[in-house]
Amino acid sequence: MAVEHHGLDLLPIITLLAAGAIGAPLFKRLGLGSVLGYLAGGIAIGPFGLQVFTHPAEILQVAELGVVLFLFIVGLEMRPSRLWGMRHQIFGLGLVQVLVCALLLTAVGVLTGFPVVPSFVSGAGFVLTSTAIVMQLLAERGQLGSPAGQRTVSILLLEDLIIVPLLALVAFLAPVAAGRPGTHAGIDLAAIGIGLGSLAALVLAGRYLLNPLFGLLANARAREVLTAAALLVVLGAAYAIESGGLSMAMGAFLAGVMLAESSYRHQLEADIEPFRGILLGLFFLAVGMSLDLAVVAAHWRTIVFYVIAYMIVKALGIYAVARLFRAAHDEALERAVVMAQGGEFAFVLYAAATSAGIVNAEQNAMLTATIILSMALTPLAIAGLKLARGRSGKGAETREPPDGLTSAALVIGFGRVGQIVSQFLLARGYDIAIIDTDVEMIDIAREHDFKVYYGDGTRLDVLHAAGAASARVVIVCVDEPEAGTKIVELLKAEFAHAPVLARARDRVHSLALLRAGADLQVRETFESAVSLGVQALHTLGASEREIADITARIRKRDRQRLELEIVGGIAAGGVLFSGRASGGDRDALPRE
Repeated sequence: MAVEHHGLDLLPIITLLAAGAIGAPLFKRLGLGSVLGYLAGGIAIGPFGLQVFTHPAEILQVAELGVVLFLFIVGLEMRPSRLWGMRHQIFGLGLVQVLVCALLLTAVGVLTGFPVVPSFVSGAGFVLTSTAIVMQLLAERGQLGSPAGQRTVSILLLEDLIIVPLLALVAFLAPVAAGRPGTHAGIDLAAIGIGLGSLAALVLAGRYLLNPLFGLLANARAREVLTAAALLVVLGAAYAIESGGLSMAMGAFLAGVMLAESSYRHQLEADIEPFRGILLGLFFLAVGMSLDLAVVAAHWRTIVFYVIAYMIVKALGIYAVARLFRAAHDEALERAVVMAQGGEFAFVLYAAATSAGIVNAEQNAMLTATIILSMALTPLAIAGLKLARGRSGKGAETREPPDGLTSAALVIGFGRVGQIVSQFLLARGYDIAIIDTDVEMIDIAREHDFKVYYGDGTRLDVLHAAGAASARVVIVCVDEPEAGTKIVELLKAEFAHAPVLARARDRVHSLALLRAGADLQVRETFESAVSLGVQALHTLGASEREIADITARIRKRDRQRLELEIVGGIAAGGVLFSGRASGGDRDALPRE
């Protein structure tokens, strides 16, 4: 007898995953960026392509969670200390560029016959540069840490910040419903009061509840519980703020800011990142599906006009502001070309404006197409700039080492060894990042003004979040030998540029670390024994030269043994004799 099966239809899910898995890498390979790949994939499977999906709005509603999680990650990066250190560039250069470009682009809309409010929203969306395109370009050129790169990153940070008040502004600019009983033009004080009350409640909860909550959960040593708690905080904050009449994105952003100085920020970022990446990719796919190609075809002349007008006007505004802040001509020109396009957050702003009734569906399709085309033209504009510079012989790229945007060193493990190592680095004035999984130790360290973050170094995503990709040296000081070896293996496999210095428990652990690729391993028992031996010789009256010769000989012999055991596969931890020499030279290897 046949059994009728009413299970989950997997074909739409498979199609979504396939569109993202094919489109994003393909477009990134072509130098156009993964965002354009997602958009193209969405167009291909949407109502104007293969018609696998005919109602993209339903997917877009779920996919907006990707934007919520993205803003939480942005909030985590907005540490008050970092913002304060870059305050002049962010709130000086960045704010002036955003305001000037928004004013100029709004003027373009008004001068071409559109009302002020839709013109402002359209222009403000185009002001938000594509962070994905610009950051990838800076990283490829090795300019993230250069002074010019820092100025560009500061502007991008300000633009990431400005999306939150822009989304709130869209709600205030939305037209008042006409003819509805009890509605009138003016300011709704009750709604403002509820919104401010929800913000205050969220800030208080974050200030007094979040750190104790994550401390309790971290002690449970259950990774999935921390992940669930991270999602609970983000979505709970978003829901609370939305219930107060404000945007979910603002709630998620505030939750991130409140946890930016928390000991658990690296772990939270690592736990949220996979969900953020998947849902944000789904958001761009849904935007691509929502793009009405019939509208684009009917208004292609208008779209092309606004792409050219917006990019030229924005580039002129960027160049003028850069020169105003005393940037050189070459730097100002390159910044103008690189940042002339619209960005990912414009889709978010335009979607909110459509929901609020500021722009209609047709205008949203035209604006979305404008952003997409500007992003697609950016690689061509950059190639044109390179060609012009090549002919003039100017503008050679300079690569400078990072100086302040990232930590110079990453210390993994803050036990008895990590604490002493950190003091050496801090005494020299280096900026360091420290992670550990001992909640009690983290709390004690914070009381003594050490900024130690909760993070499991055996997880690659946590290493990324902690800054291993940009650290100039990584020092592994964890207690457990197995964990230390695994961390070294991950570091050398994924971050081969950074030297890895590791603390070894004993000889067996030393061999494992060397096989894992550690650039330097230091056995705590061997080094402490060497110090004791040196002091014993001093006490017995040996001369400094004798002590130095004996120490050098012992260190050399130990190094040779390690090399023999690695190359020859001699069993680690056994007893090896180099010969029956005089008593002091006997070469026994205890299991230390």
